Amino acid sequence: MAAHCLRSGSPVLVGSSLAFPFLLLFPKKWAARTVQICLLIGMLEWFRTLFMIANQRIDRGMPWTRLAVILGGVALLTGASACVFLMKPLRNRYELGNRAKKNGL
Repeated sequence: MAAHCLRSGSPVLVGSSLAFPFLLLFPKKWAARTVQICLLIGMLEWFRTLFMIANQRIDRGMPWTRLAVILGGVALLTGASACVFLMKPLRNRYELGNRAKKNGL
């Protein structure tokens, strides 16, 4: 994501993209949720980029299918990465468990 932001000329987003994984050093719920939100935003950005570039290529009569498959895969993988926090070890580390379980209900 940082390379994508660098190409579009946004140094603030480059720095943010590089910094967000370091939030995972903090075993807190807010850190995990922040990273999940960033991954979902990244997925949306990849889909936006896919549609922009594909439309440009279609308008110019250039092939676009391979581009759509590759960027679509990148977008889906980025979005699916947010689901890694559903795994039990990560739910426990980042205190993402069910509230009813915590309260003994």
